[in-house]
Amino acid sequence: MTQNMGLGLVYTLENGDQRFLCYSSIEESNFNIFVTNTSEIWSTDFTEEKLEEQIHRSGVSSTESYIEKIREAFECSVISLELQDGRVILKIKDDSWNATFDLYKLPVSETRTRLQALVFNLADQVSDLKKRLKVAECTATSCSPEKNFMNSQRLLMPDLDFRKNKGTSAKIIKRVPGESLINPGFKSKKTAMGVDFEDS
Repeated sequence: MTQNMGLGLVYTLENGDQRFLCYSSIEESNFNIFVTNTSEIWSTDFTEEKLEEQIHRSGVSSTESYIEKIREAFECSVISLELQDGRVILKIKDDSWNATFDLYKLPVSETRTRLQALVFNLADQVSDLKKRLKVAECTATSCSPEKNFMNSQRLLMPDLDFRKNKGTSAKIIKRVPGESLINPGFKSKKTAMGVDFEDS
């Protein structure tokens, strides 16, 4: 049963120099609040009638609204935890709603099972969160203005690497007959001739 618990709110609370983990879960439509110091667990152990009474006192009309009200209280209100006669007293103080929960210690066998389920549920949540963050980072990177600008510039810039343009050929410049090789555009001088002594 505890292996398939729907883990809800998870918060850390302090009592003196001790730290506690407070969390809620829904198992087979049964909602409960738990507190643990990693070696012991205390639970509200709500019966259907007791839960209905708590919902009525809170001023809401459904279990879902009650759970959301408690979640908001943990985020915005003052939460205190006391240890008294082997039980945990959890108090919520809000401007519009005050609540007190008595949590009773669970047997050792059930505590071991619930702690195991809690650890694996938290591990699953961390793993899921990492996956979501990775997807978000990849999406943000692929859609960043800088990357889009670079990609657009790369598409607009001509490819100046001739090795990649195998289909193009170099332009051949034809040389005019008699044109100087050293100074293109100027005609070369005639080749010097020797003196013909027979004509003299």
